[in-house]
Amino acid sequence: MDRRANDKGGEDLREQEALFVRQAAGLLGRGLEARVVLYEILHLLSELVGLNRGRIVLRDDDGRGVIRHAYGLRRDEIARGIYASGEGVTGKVLGSGRTIIVQDINDDSDYLQRAVPRARLPTGTVSFIALPISMGGRIVGVLGVHRLRERCRPLAADLQILNTAAAFIGQIIHTSEMVPARAMRGDAGISEAPAIPGTPTTAPSMHGIIGASQPLRAALARTGRVARSDASVLMLGESGTGKELFARALHHMSERRDGPFVRVNCGAIPENLFESELFGHERGAFTGAHATSIGRFEQAHGGTLFLDEVGDIPLPLQVKLLRVLQERVVERLGGRRAIAVNTRIVAATNEDLQESVRAGRFRLDLFYRLNVVPIRLPALRERPDDIPLLVDFHMRELSRVHGRVMRITQAALRRLAGYDWPGNIRQLRNVVERLVLLADTDLIEIGEVEQALAGEMTPAVPDAAPAGLVRAYGHVAEYDAAHIRDALQATRGNKSQAARLLGLTLRQFTYRLKRLRLEYVPPDC
Repeated sequence: MDRRANDKGGEDLREQEALFVRQAAGLLGRGLEARVVLYEILHLLSELVGLNRGRIVLRDDDGRGVIRHAYGLRRDEIARGIYASGEGVTGKVLGSGRTIIVQDINDDSDYLQRAVPRARLPTGTVSFIALPISMGGRIVGVLGVHRLRERCRPLAADLQILNTAAAFIGQIIHTSEMVPARAMRGDAGISEAPAIPGTPTTAPSMHGIIGASQPLRAALARTGRVARSDASVLMLGESGTGKELFARALHHMSERRDGPFVRVNCGAIPENLFESELFGHERGAFTGAHATSIGRFEQAHGGTLFLDEVGDIPLPLQVKLLRVLQERVVERLGGRRAIAVNTRIVAATNEDLQESVRAGRFRLDLFYRLNVVPIRLPALRERPDDIPLLVDFHMRELSRVHGRVMRITQAALRRLAGYDWPGNIRQLRNVVERLVLLADTDLIEIGEVEQALAGEMTPAVPDAAPAGLVRAYGHVAEYDAAHIRDALQATRGNKSQAARLLGLTLRQFTYRLKRLRLEYVPPDC
């Protein structure tokens, strides 16, 4: 029993590491600026592994270590992060090139608490890990993260992922110094997955957003105009149009770019945990609250808080959210102290919030607070000229991730460009990944595209659907057992990946497995 549990735990750790590597490798192929990629790697360490407040310290002209990139640190904390060689934990790593692990930052005199004061960290035992970043055999910087010592993941597993991250970071820094800046902006072609003559060879990338059509450029221009203000922004558009990507672009274009970007999926939080998730709680506030926890508003202090699916916030919580937006203070659950927060709000929805207001599901005053600057994102069918660019981009990235070199015929590309894409870019990526994984050869032809699109669900459009609302996917029964088996075989039994491949949530995918009584059978060795 114990051995099986250990084996399962080891599999989970390996899957987490593999997921981090895939996501980080995908960032390298997206044509983003180096600073954006480094920020996202620190974000991945926090979101996927729980290694928080990551910072990348690089040498300045005087040989000191200076925090150049960070996730979860305030602007003033970043500014304080300057270390002479040999000074504190960071300076010692920078000078010696050896990894240092501080088991408890309260009991180590070398840990200076210069950038992040102890009061800003969780009340439990906090560790600090600092690793050297090398480039061409020389130490150019330090990767540092905070870690809660009471974690189910062993320290060795975290160190393994951090070593991988440090290697990625060294590679990115080396590339940004050696490759012209235009290549780091995504202007250079990618040669790993050559296309047939006549297909796109580059995908213009603006803050990671692919496309050159007029509707897309208009949405980007509006985002850029509002970015430098602190006005609340409401991203509107169908599911899969890239609302989170636009929110990140707005954050990176703003004066808050060095602060944290915190995402909350309002549709995924149980109603009884909403207040604690957004505003935090004090120790003993409710059963199971064994320690004080800061909420997402405090986590995003000095940066941007992205409220995705904001229409799903329960009505009682809308009143409290409105107060935070008006007064810029939060009160933790079970607390009596008002805590000032300097957080910009970017919200997103694929619903018609005005209809929700009329139906009594959403407060009018909160709608006005969120809808200061609305930005409508175009559906993919409104920008057909961008589809070849998107297919090319995703095919190159997914070919790299899955170790294949794929090409596509013009007829197949035209068929993809002519499809309606009710699931927008998210659906397009899923179809491209399915083609990359399941193609028998390295050339994708129109027959394979037809087969892939035949497995897509037909959008169900209500007769009186309001204009601009998302067109929902059809019923779950439209996926048959063959698609489930193919997805499981293609992902070697990884249910999360298989669900993503089919455009389903893990919960929907698991439900189908149970209904169809299917399980993954590995091929004979």
